[in-house]
Amino acid sequence: MAQFPSLKNDTFLRALLRQPTEYTPIWMMRQAGRYLPEYRATRARAGSFLGLATNPDYATEVTLQPLERYQLDAAILFSDILTVPDAMGLGLYFADGEGPKFERPLRDEKAVMALQAPDMGSLDYVFKAVTQIRHALDGRVPLIGFSGSPWTLACYMVEGGGSDDFRTVKTMLYQRPDLMRHILETNATAVATYLNAQIDAGAQAVMIFDTWGGVLADGVYQAFSLRYMAEVVRQLKRDKDGVKIPAIAFTKGGGLWLEEIADIGVDAVGVDWTVNLGHARERVGHKVALQGNLDPLVLFAGHEQIRAEVRKVLASFGRPQEGVGHVFNLGHGISQFTSPDAVTVLVETVREMSQEMRH
Repeated sequence: MAQFPSLKNDTFLRALLRQPTEYTPIWMMRQAGRYLPEYRATRARAGSFLGLATNPDYATEVTLQPLERYQLDAAILFSDILTVPDAMGLGLYFADGEGPKFERPLRDEKAVMALQAPDMGSLDYVFKAVTQIRHALDGRVPLIGFSGSPWTLACYMVEGGGSDDFRTVKTMLYQRPDLMRHILETNATAVATYLNAQIDAGAQAVMIFDTWGGVLADGVYQAFSLRYMAEVVRQLKRDKDGVKIPAIAFTKGGGLWLEEIADIGVDAVGVDWTVNLGHARERVGHKVALQGNLDPLVLFAGHEQIRAEVRKVLASFGRPQEGVGHVFNLGHGISQFTSPDAVTVLVETVREMSQEMRH
């Protein structure tokens, strides 16, 4: 058992567990990424995105970069949601300017029925990175591990990459729900095993990214996305060596279903920028903490506008109190074109204004 340095700032974990905090903690989806010149320099050294993501030294370096610049309250493992389908043998590659693609997408019954949860040994580079990052953080802030949701992974696995209309995956869902369920059950097992291995390696919280849940119709979302996220959560390790490991679920476009997402057993629900935080707080009550939800494109406005929009988000959530929790975040990942100075304004403003609200 690796002995890790003790945690110096647990504000993020306390907010997830709806315990009192001195200020509202903040981290950002994609905080280690292309908007940072130091990230671009490391990526150039690594030679490619996959070269970066599969090398624990590089992954550690880029995970820590935003923490050197900003007073963030959590680090998130630098990785990609498609590591799991890649380990299932679908042949992940990145086409220039086109994002991720699979050489062997799941297009017929034979391919679907042959699908199996991967051997976690093939993802060992991820777990090595988790342990290495945890040591490198030296207890500064907690480390978040993550995975894509079973449905979101299925979208890439069937489409063979990103999609505008999800025609291929939705056709399978409606025409051959039996095949889609086989993919989702396999993915749920794989995701739970993968997240538990990250927890064993040192992750102190885990997040399930359901990026494409919001493209589903009501009723279909519950049957083909939420059900399988609940299955993942059911299998998760919820504590490690007597310390609770909080879990967060985030469905982009999932504002309609907050109560149902809150019921799957997670500690926190992430919300995108279309959701009114105050209403969300009323709807989920004391059941879960909330994470979100500034529109990432606010960061392209002037500094005063950024401050005003941060104030609106904090005011919308309302005064912090025992039994409710808020983690400040963007409503989705930070844009690669964002100025690093805008992020400084964001992070400092959240700390300053949220402290004022508590006095």
